[in-house]
Amino acid sequence: MALDDAIAISALQHYAYCPRQYALIHVEQVWAENRFTAEGRVLHERVDSGMAEQRRHIRYERGVMLRSDRYRLVGKMDLLEIEGGKEPAYRPVEYKRGKPKVQDWDRIQLCAQAMCIEEMRDVVIGEGAIWYWEVRRRELVPIDDRLREITIFTIEQAHALLAEGRTPPPIDDKKRCRACSLFNLCEPDRFRKDGSARYIRELFKT
Repeated sequence: MALDDAIAISALQHYAYCPRQYALIHVEQVWAENRFTAEGRVLHERVDSGMAEQRRHIRYERGVMLRSDRYRLVGKMDLLEIEGGKEPAYRPVEYKRGKPKVQDWDRIQLCAQAMCIEEMRDVVIGEGAIWYWEVRRRELVPIDDRLREITIFTIEQAHALLAEGRTPPPIDDKKRCRACSLFNLCEPDRFRKDGSARYIRELFKT
């Protein structure tokens, strides 16, 4: 059965990074690519093209399709590791082109993947991992209560913004704006100078 109001799991990373970026992509349906997004796309194409395989007691499933009726999510994950045993351990693995971040942007996406797997396969997932291409390092991520709460909150906010169909004003982090492929379409500096942006920000402040 189709989920007509489902959002893409990858969209959660967009929302966590910047709600305006999320709205531009998923409400206004605009997109622009830069070097970072191009490198990320190529990386994911390489990962998704691999076949499932078994190495000793671990099975690797690539390009796994995901959905959650509970959270109204759909998407595709890069890699699912299933470690055999009396009670198999499931570990989602997400590939990112950059490097580890203090913020939870990437971890929210990974946690949402884990929650989908839990719903689809009736299992409990305790950890996942993110492979960062730039530093060639794998970061283990506990799928704990804190991360689950943040992820569920992000899912709820992303659904709400999509339902409202509005595009919020730019965030205040100019460094984050400069790294965004939508910088020229977003025009954050223009909207920051416009006094109406501050008014709108206060109007929708919760």
